[in-house]
Amino acid sequence: MSRTAPTRRRGRGAQQDGPRATFRQLLPFLFEHKRTLVVVAILSIVGAATSLVQPLLVGQVIDRVQNAVPLGSLVWLLIGFVVISSVISGYQHYLLQRTGTAVVYSSRRQLIRRILHLPISEFDARRTGDLVSRVGTDTTLLYAVLTQGLADAVGGAILFLGALVAMLVIDPVLLALIVVVIGVSVVAVVLLSGRIRTASAAQQEKVGELASGVERAVSSIRTVRASGASERETDAVQGLASEAYGLGVRIAKISSLVVPVAGIAMQVSLLVVLGVGGFRVASGDLTIASLVTFIMFLFMLIMPLGQAFGAITSVNQALGALGRIQEVLDLPTEEQNDAPDAAAIAVPVPGAPALEFTDVRFRYPDNVIAAREAAAKEAQSLLVDAHLERGADAVPEPAPEHEVLRGVSFAVPRGARVALVGPSGAGKSTILSLIERFYDPTGGSIRLDGHDLRTYPRDELRAHFGYVEQDAPTLAGTLADNLRLASPDASDADCERVLRAVNLGDVLGRSPLGLLAPVGEDGVMLSGGERQRLAIARALLTDAPILLLDESTSSLDGVNEQRMREAIEQVSTDRTLVVIAHRLSTVVDSDVIIVLQDGQVAGHGTHAELIEQVPLYRDLARHQLLA
Repeated sequence: MSRTAPTRRRGRGAQQDGPRATFRQLLPFLFEHKRTLVVVAILSIVGAATSLVQPLLVGQVIDRVQNAVPLGSLVWLLIGFVVISSVISGYQHYLLQRTGTAVVYSSRRQLIRRILHLPISEFDARRTGDLVSRVGTDTTLLYAVLTQGLADAVGGAILFLGALVAMLVIDPVLLALIVVVIGVSVVAVVLLSGRIRTASAAQQEKVGELASGVERAVSSIRTVRASGASERETDAVQGLASEAYGLGVRIAKISSLVVPVAGIAMQVSLLVVLGVGGFRVASGDLTIASLVTFIMFLFMLIMPLGQAFGAITSVNQALGALGRIQEVLDLPTEEQNDAPDAAAIAVPVPGAPALEFTDVRFRYPDNVIAAREAAAKEAQSLLVDAHLERGADAVPEPAPEHEVLRGVSFAVPRGARVALVGPSGAGKSTILSLIERFYDPTGGSIRLDGHDLRTYPRDELRAHFGYVEQDAPTLAGTLADNLRLASPDASDADCERVLRAVNLGDVLGRSPLGLLAPVGEDGVMLSGGERQRLAIARALLTDAPILLLDESTSSLDGVNEQRMREAIEQVSTDRTLVVIAHRLSTVVDSDVIIVLQDGQVAGHGTHAELIEQVPLYRDLARHQLLA
């Protein structure tokens, strides 16, 4: 039964310590579109200027009307500025919408590239749904920075400053009173903004957990249904949705305090202007035209201020999401972990074995250990009734804190077939992971043709191996898509050849589409054995000199297992094979069998030699009726 990740892993306390970003970290995304943003800034200046002229023209219209002076072209000039301001605003809105979409696209491209090049340890320590959430939900929030934040900030700042200067010229006394009211509202919004960012980061973290929960349940839907666990899984995922909802409500509550602040500032400012301004008009210190102009500028002062308050909410939400995005972008890729002097595959050292382990030790990184321990504890807490314990989801095993491999040494002669056997947890699959450099050993060395693996770039190193992992996944798409994953230039004839080599020729005849026949999501249109053989065919197509097979016959029945053994026998003529197997019947004719126990080599030799010399192997063979 497959082990699945738990639905939840972190508590509320962990949420509050999520990654947080600063506006400076957002700038690289914006600078990619600096030309467009310069145009937007220019339009903002021109638009603000046309808006600021309008109150002055209105004041002149009132003066002329009061003094019975003909308006002339003044009204048409005012209409012209209103039209120009509207057109500029519309075009500016289009540019910002387009740029906001481009920023989301750019951030998604960067995230996808980084995620697909992360070290395997990061995938072992993180949940798939959470990474998917960062690409989808988190990047979407960056859109608000431009469409709701930057536009309001740039245009609003110009309007605010222009209105401030004009009001200062018209009546400094009224302006001083307005500044006091506005100052109080600004302080209140600044105090609230930090809480919005923290709550937004927590919400995005919870949305990531929700995505992980849904991904877990959907990917294991057959096991869930067969175990009668649909309601429990529904409750668990809905619980995460409820927590995300609660955090969203919390953001709404904090944001709702920002809106009244802007409204109160507007109303109080208007009352002050009407009251004090009316008194100053009555006393002759201010004309009616000047008071009307001042009120129009007051609206121009308050309107961008309200927009700025809303922008603060949007930007802080975006920065909370950006923190999660930046956390992944800051992680080193596999390529960055390569040695600076990594070179191409070197010429084999004469007489050196194809592969050689020398006193190899390995311990999982701390982040993987911590993640798996948390997952195991969380899963254990969900096993609350006997029915689930009898057959539903198994508890994930934590990565052991001790060394998984402890001084492992052996050699794989070139052209030989070497089998790794032993009980579960002995370290067999870990050895293949180290050969593929999914991880590097914490001690000792692994050599390929006499050269340390760490001196090779990973991509070139992996091209040297054909690797079939245990429970190898089948990608959604066609037979050809799966076969050409590692060999994109392979011909149809080559694809058909390797399919027949692994006894999948009949699959080609099921559909008139042949190689273009779809295999379904996760290969659902193929049997378990066919999926495993398809993975082996994919490895054979690469024509790599070394094949690494991890439990390649585990899903096969007796007939197909025999045919698979015959196929492997055929392709092993010019290749080196390293095979992991629990069924000793598939490896009894190997050139060398290495027995592993508790991360150490318990013995090595032929089947007959090990029966005589290694008690563990003898017990394994006896239990499988091979001794």
